[in-house]
Amino acid sequence: MITLKSPREIEKMAESGKVLAGVHLGLRNMIKPGLDTWDIEMFARKYIKEHGGYPSEMGFEGYKFATCVSVNDEVAHGIPRKGLILKDGDIVKVDLTVNKDGFESDSCWSYAVGKVSPEVQKLMDVTKHALYLGIDQAVIGNRLGDIGAAIQTYVEDENHMGDVRELIGHGIQPSMHEEPNVPAYGVPHRGLRLKEGMTITIEPMVNTGTWEISDRYDKKDDWTYYVSADGTPSAQYEHTLAITKDGPKILTIQDPDIDKKYLPEF
Repeated sequence: MITLKSPREIEKMAESGKVLAGVHLGLRNMIKPGLDTWDIEMFARKYIKEHGGYPSEMGFEGYKFATCVSVNDEVAHGIPRKGLILKDGDIVKVDLTVNKDGFESDSCWSYAVGKVSPEVQKLMDVTKHALYLGIDQAVIGNRLGDIGAAIQTYVEDENHMGDVRELIGHGIQPSMHEEPNVPAYGVPHRGLRLKEGMTITIEPMVNTGTWEISDRYDKKDDWTYYVSADGTPSAQYEHTLAITKDGPKILTIQDPDIDKKYLPEF
């Protein structure tokens, strides 16, 4: 079932999203060579609690942590690992969800650790721009395929990178994962038609090489996560947004000045 949210519900989701965005803003200055990925987890837990939220990934389908932390060729669902030290040139993805007063938000961001290679910088730039191309298609009357096609065309046809297929965006609220599925690939004018009040995540994951991914099992933590099938670096950017009569509005916005046209007004 897809629920259409009222302006009040969207406002409450934006309050949750503000807490989540605050974590990412804090990580901007924190992530550097020598940082233990466990410190990312501890910072997120502390920040969310101090701002009246709860890290809703904790306990979801047995997951034990507030964040997913994926490094280099790790595409998604990597765990924060004590003793995993970030080094110059790494790319690290931090994905988390926040529940505040019963309202969910979800966002992932990619961070350069120190000075990254031109290849990795381009990967990050392409992936972030692809996110916003998808967001621009999230308007009333468009279809889900319009979002995915905009991302896929830019990533694969224009930049010859791999647009991951197996992991996709989704509806959000009242739970973390709701209908509909929101792929970052697709065919224009196909799929579910978008309506005012829908709240979704758009989250392109892009590899510099193949779009295919593989499982990697961590025996120590008894956890399976995803890596690029060819070992190439991967990036991800994700926002939670609402589809409104005034266009897409980002509910996990980090830079109100830069993203002014996507800023909800309440």
